[in-house]
Amino acid sequence: MAIEVRVPTILRTHTDGAKTVEGSGKTLGELVANLDEKHPGIGSRIVEDGKLRRFINVYLNDEDVRFLDGIDTSLNDGDTVTVLPAVAGGMR
Repeated sequence: MAIEVRVPTILRTHTDGAKTVEGSGKTLGELVANLDEKHPGIGSRIVEDGKLRRFINVYLNDEDVRFLDGIDTSLNDGDTVTVLPAVAGGMR
């Protein structure tokens, strides 16, 4: 099962600079584990204590996985997963 993962700039140090990588898994959690095997360290930047990190947003085919099943969201061959760091801040 091939799933395209779009990697944000801040995590590309784990993917040798690649903007997209391929992974596999039946759930988002399995995909993250698979990515961590191929790109050590990336998993802990996305997941902490079995949950998505608070300031990381993950989208499955443009849908926020927090509104699906979170880390247990089911994946299918050909899906696209986008990982984005949350942006915060504003004017003083």
